[in-house]
Amino acid sequence: MGNSNGHHYSHKISAAGLLVTLGIIFGDIGTSPLYVLKAIVGDNPIDSTVVLGGISCIFWTLTLQTTLKYVMLTLNADNKGEGGIFSLYTLVKKTKIKWLLFPAVIGGSAILAEGIITPPISVSSAIEGLRMVDSLKHLHTVPIVIVIIVLLFGIQQFGTKSIGKLFGPVMLLWFLMLAVLGVSQLAGNWGVLKALNPMYGYDLLVKHPGGFWLLGAVFLCTTGAEALYSDLGHCGKENIRISWTFVKTSLVLNYFGQGAWLINHQGEELNGASPFYTIMPEWFLPIGIGLATVATIVASQALISGSFTLINEAIRLNFWPKAKIKYPSELKGQLYIPAINWLLCAGCIVVVLYFEESSKMEAAYGLTIILGMLMSSRLLVYFMKIKRFWAPLVWGFIFTYLFIELSFLVAQLDKFTKGGWISLFIASVLTSVMLIWYYARKIRNRYVEFVKLVDYLPVLEDLSRDLAIPKYATHLVYLTSANNREEIESKIIYSIMQKQPKRADIYWFVHVDVVDEPYRMEYSVCEFIHDDVIRIDFRLGFRVAPRINLMFRKVVEDLVKNKEVDITSRYASLNKNNIIGDFRFIVIEKFLSYENELPIHEKLILDIYTFLKHMSLSEAKAFGLDTSSVTTEMVPLILAPPKDVSLKRIDEK
Repeated sequence: MGNSNGHHYSHKISAAGLLVTLGIIFGDIGTSPLYVLKAIVGDNPIDSTVVLGGISCIFWTLTLQTTLKYVMLTLNADNKGEGGIFSLYTLVKKTKIKWLLFPAVIGGSAILAEGIITPPISVSSAIEGLRMVDSLKHLHTVPIVIVIIVLLFGIQQFGTKSIGKLFGPVMLLWFLMLAVLGVSQLAGNWGVLKALNPMYGYDLLVKHPGGFWLLGAVFLCTTGAEALYSDLGHCGKENIRISWTFVKTSLVLNYFGQGAWLINHQGEELNGASPFYTIMPEWFLPIGIGLATVATIVASQALISGSFTLINEAIRLNFWPKAKIKYPSELKGQLYIPAINWLLCAGCIVVVLYFEESSKMEAAYGLTIILGMLMSSRLLVYFMKIKRFWAPLVWGFIFTYLFIELSFLVAQLDKFTKGGWISLFIASVLTSVMLIWYYARKIRNRYVEFVKLVDYLPVLEDLSRDLAIPKYATHLVYLTSANNREEIESKIIYSIMQKQPKRADIYWFVHVDVVDEPYRMEYSVCEFIHDDVIRIDFRLGFRVAPRINLMFRKVVEDLVKNKEVDITSRYASLNKNNIIGDFRFIVIEKFLSYENELPIHEKLILDIYTFLKHMSLSEAKAFGLDTSSVTTEMVPLILAPPKDVSLKRIDEK
């Protein structure tokens, strides 16, 4: 289901709202019982100290990390009902602290990188359950997993409105199954509930040889917490908080049930078997495997949709190259970004082929998520300061979560050589792209020259009436980056007056301002010369796609309706018959001139930026302009022009 805005789903508590929440929010964290305890026990003989300590750590991780940090605290940091690390960044960047850009970019990249590991590990864990059937003991699961992943990414282009309705009921069944299976095992060993005492977790981490490093496996139980915050806009915090009570109860019962089964089999080895499937009655196994497969697909779907939303926000915030965005259904806010979809798909397939088994994928899983959590904690501290939280609470949060999350990070570093480097490498590449794109635009904007529009109004008026110059268009529309409506780029004036004098009846200047609210859609109009020079300013939220063609048309319709502008053709024959004049958009693309003397690091940033720009969407397509009526002009961007060239004239005799 695509990440919709907060207005699509009611944020009031309701049965439907709770069901939708189950389907969208908890897929990732809800499928973790498939592999967490298997990862904790590993290939060693089952040890009650490890099992009880592991379950104790799982319970307290779900309590401190998921419940307290995310469900209770972080959900308060909503930007007009929307969540996610970029929403949090837009809330805290008002502090004008420049380095907060880094936790936002690193956190966003880490969440995206984890999106490449989540579908393979979830789907593989589910499909490997087929090996519990005697006749399928040696089943090679890789082809099945790849087929499911390709189908999953293949359906994205059609939207998920219809199958999205099934997500809630499927996940309700899934959590009920987790709870029932857990209780069925606990009935024979209620003693395992003593692991609720945190001392069992302490003994494992501090006293048991190598116990601390098991935190890396324990952490997998909370991997969906960051996604839970990202999807806040779907359902509202109250629906999330109430349904989390049910979800956490089901998860804890299942983990304790698996623990009870493991303690009853002390000294034995798992030999690749999953405790999750071993607690199922044999007759129920096919149903359990089927439901697990569907649940992992739901979890993967939510993550893919979340990735689209994250990239869309990154584009709006100038962190990412412009990409083609489609809207596969009328469901408001649902996105489909083909380039990201197939990039994720390729990444998932490579992960499946490289690791083959879910047990090996665990090594690559979690390292970047804890990095993302550390980054969101840094931003959250500044949010708490802005909201004037009680100072001891802020400091308590800092020390508690710095200790918890750094402990998880250190334990995860043990996974680096076992595959963790892959997700870290992906996150590093994504971070580099975001920072280069951001800083390159900063460098370029530093050298954009603005002039006072009022100085050129008389010339524009004269040009508009100069019949000696062939008419270029009835309506000539320029996209301008000038935030001040009194200013205009000198390049636009150069394009109109010198490059090729462009006579038009009306000159329109359109500016798009991305604001810190997610879904604001406003515009204002400034008429410098009646029916001659008009500027339109769009103020759009960072989750709104700038479909300028549609929006501009709507504004013009409103102006015509209010009799503020006359858009009929000025050609006598067409005007007599009330024919609307033609519109032509001019987009100015800047390229880096050779006449530059820049510092080496800035030149490198701009070279990489230019390479990325060639691969990204053109300005015209990114703004949703109709390409048949768009002219793109290339102008050189001269940054730090070279010193005077000392040429000496000689007179030849």
